[in-house]
Amino acid sequence: MNSAAAQRQIVRWHLYPDAQALYERAACAIERIAGEATSERGVFRIVLAGGGTPRPLYTRLTAIDAHWNAWHVYFGDERCLPGDHPDRNSTMASAAWLSHVPIPASQIYAIRCEQGVTAAAQTYAATLSGIDVFDLVLLGLGEDGHTASLFPGAEWGAHPGAPAVLAVVRAPKPPSERVSLSARRLSEAREVMVLVTGEAKRAALTAWRAGANLPIGAIRPAAGVNALLEPHAWESACSQS
Repeated sequence: MNSAAAQRQIVRWHLYPDAQALYERAACAIERIAGEATSERGVFRIVLAGGGTPRPLYTRLTAIDAHWNAWHVYFGDERCLPGDHPDRNSTMASAAWLSHVPIPASQIYAIRCEQGVTAAAQTYAATLSGIDVFDLVLLGLGEDGHTASLFPGAEWGAHPGAPAVLAVVRAPKPPSERVSLSARRLSEAREVMVLVTGEAKRAALTAWRAGANLPIGAIRPAAGVNALLEPHAWESACSQS
């Protein structure tokens, strides 16, 4: 059920002095990646992470130098909540960043969970159908090792023929219904960046570094994963390794 892609996961660990430095470095990296994509291909396609970890990064992205009309913004997952609920990933990203920059509204692709979890997954799969690879996928790491809405013990869609988008109906964290890009689809990216902050992530980070069978370990882009860490998470993990 959780068979990973054939290639081994390659991870580059980047340690920063504190969370502020991590977010500043991430914002600079995104500015660079977006600029290169826009210059080379005329478009920049980014997949956003949800939850609380990326919010400070999104706030910083309001100030970067960007050709916003070339950006196309997607979401790695969404919680099936009312459309304007503050815990929806699209609502958080809009409040922190997207509503403050001139990305055309038609180029921000929210997951329409109000359609119902199954229909929303099907609709989003259709939205992604014409896209070969993303330029950048942003992810976080949950305390249990989950990423996007891919949870331990559930289907991750890691095998080559897996659907691009999964309807999650029994998530262990509320809300139980979610829509998530599969591990296979999240891996189809030129660059993947994972943000890890806080001591609460230490057990998951330790397990990931040890090669445990976790959803985060099933994200296997050809170019590898860049994990951005701050000392509270890293030192705790190292002390247990």
